[in-house]
Amino acid sequence: MDQEQFKKEIISLRGELLSYAKRFLKNREDAEDLMQEVFLKMWCIREELDRYNNIAALSVRITRNLCLNRLKRSRPTGDDIDKMAVESGEQSVYNKLEQKGEMAILVKILDRLPDMQQMVIRMKHIDGLEVEEIAEITGSSPDAVRKNLSRGRQRIKEMFLNIQR
Repeated sequence: MDQEQFKKEIISLRGELLSYAKRFLKNREDAEDLMQEVFLKMWCIREELDRYNNIAALSVRITRNLCLNRLKRSRPTGDDIDKMAVESGEQSVYNKLEQKGEMAILVKILDRLPDMQQMVIRMKHIDGLEVEEIAEITGSSPDAVRKNLSRGRQRIKEMFLNIQR
């Protein structure tokens, strides 16, 4: 893929990818920085892009993975949260959930789901996307997205109930 074709096919996706990254990162500047990483990764694999049926879906996947990596690196630890709660003189909602252990359990369960189920559940329930938007981003049909949502929710429920017993 030459530079002109790259600009036409990849750089033209910038607006969509930027808004997607902003939903994850909640910060325009961080999302802008992330776009540079996405385009650099896409440029590095430009010779292999012909193998992919849906370059837009690939770029969304790369954006998602980079966002998740960035969020993992910047996520405060339990000690940081405890310190902030003590300094503010209050116990945070996060600490209350952690004490019950439910939030940690749900996060671990979600991480154990198959990639597609994990991705559509995060897009639906964390990012607030509609089924049709998820289908477009993933290159799936709306029915496939609904099935993955249903299966993922059922699996989360089963695993959570098994742990609670």
